[in-house]
Amino acid sequence: MKPLFTFRGKVKKGKERGKVLGFPTANIALRKNIPEGIYASIVKIDNKEYFAATFIGSAKTFNETDYKAESYILDFDKNIYGKPITVTLFKFLRGNKKFNSEEKLISQMKQDILAVRKFFNSSSYRVL
Repeated sequence: MKPLFTFRGKVKKGKERGKVLGFPTANIALRKNIPEGIYASIVKIDNKEYFAATFIGSAKTFNETDYKAESYILDFDKNIYGKPITVTLFKFLRGNKKFNSEEKLISQMKQDILAVRKFFNSSSYRVL
């Protein structure tokens, strides 16, 4: 499985909106110009890999303009603020879009997570 993009950074505190919505994310500053949208990805923390749904871009639903990377790490619940992580994007799932409500965004996020699980279940990739 060939990656589309890989980038690294230290996890920084964001607006914690993802946590409020039920999808806490690891936010890192992004320097590369990667097409905006949602990707099936793998996040590496302390030499351990996790499947993730990674958002690249500006949060249009909340009228934000800052370009960033936010990864929702599947089946993960640890405080990693300040830790260096590596994010590898494997499959572009959909483009960035503005949702009319938080409920519609949450519904789409659930679908995105299912798409990530389906992608990695159908591939031969296993996390370390």
